[in-house]
Amino acid sequence: MQVISGKVEKAKKVVVYGPEGIGKSSLAGQFPRPVFIDTEGSTTEMNVDRLPKPSSWEMLRQQVEWVKQQGSRFGTLVIDTIDWAEMLCVEGICAKHGKKGIEDFGYGNGYVYAKEEFGRFLNLLSDVVDAGIHIVLVAHAQIIKFEQPDEMGAYDRYQLKLGKKTSSQTAPLVKEWADMVLFINYKTFSVAADQKGTKHKGQGGMRTVYTTHHPAWDAKNRHGLPDEIPLDYAHIAHIFNGAGAPVAPPTSPPQTYAAPPMPTQASAPADSTPPPHPTTAAATTAPPELDPNIPPSLRDLMIQHQVTKTDIQIVVSKKGYYPMDTPITNYDPGFVQGVLVGAWPQVHNMIKDFKANLPF
Repeated sequence: MQVISGKVEKAKKVVVYGPEGIGKSSLAGQFPRPVFIDTEGSTTEMNVDRLPKPSSWEMLRQQVEWVKQQGSRFGTLVIDTIDWAEMLCVEGICAKHGKKGIEDFGYGNGYVYAKEEFGRFLNLLSDVVDAGIHIVLVAHAQIIKFEQPDEMGAYDRYQLKLGKKTSSQTAPLVKEWADMVLFINYKTFSVAADQKGTKHKGQGGMRTVYTTHHPAWDAKNRHGLPDEIPLDYAHIAHIFNGAGAPVAPPTSPPQTYAAPPMPTQASAPADSTPPPHPTTAAATTAPPELDPNIPPSLRDLMIQHQVTKTDIQIVVSKKGYYPMDTPITNYDPGFVQGVLVGAWPQVHNMIKDFKANLPF
């Protein structure tokens, strides 16, 4: 057996959460060479690299897989926000099992499915970390009533704003998975508003990052940070800029790279124009043969994997679901979401196998 001594430098797993509009995304944008998966479309005013907004849980997983394969092109993968990503997860589970909501499973089974699926997603993010890419999960905060088992009474505290029905399952997973949980809030002071001290008002409002656990919020770090620091990336930059070769600061101007493969016209010569920027790539638009009325969650996957409507119709007809000439837009929405989108890896493999066995 091999014994490994001392510190092991590797990419970090970070959760950043706080109230809306406080600057969570702006802080994440200062991490080494970030690329955003913007699940809620809130980074349009930021000058950052981003992938198209995922329209399904499967598309989000495909995007994470693509970032993992890029090696040292990116230093940080930012998922903004993880609570919106969880909604995609729940929608994907319900569609796959033909349910309208997470409670339709009965006996709490839906929450178990959500926990297991979210756990697999965190394992996928850990694979990205092993590839030398930092992970930053941005989340909103919510105030909940909390009561400790060994104390009398209850009090309010901030927690991750994951699903109202599923947060008790998924929030602990996220906090346990992370190396660092940073809570951002406005630091205010209560001062007396009258001479008797019976009325108070809030003053201050400096944006502050809390790095350690407190009865009023969740936070942690393993780097000896002060309990409170200003909302300034410079105070934590030393943790990430030296975490391994794949995330070292670039010595030349940053380059841009194409997003996950989309169907395009004939390929240009290798030494012609540089690859398109992921936010402006022409490949993000659908080819003419794709009906714009196809559900976006399926249409986005078809574009990403260069799958035509005929490819879908062939495999669907071979499985006996619909006749070959049935338009995709006439498919039952539950079939589209639960079978074609929910089991997209299997559907895509069937398409590839069919094409590989063509006689020409």
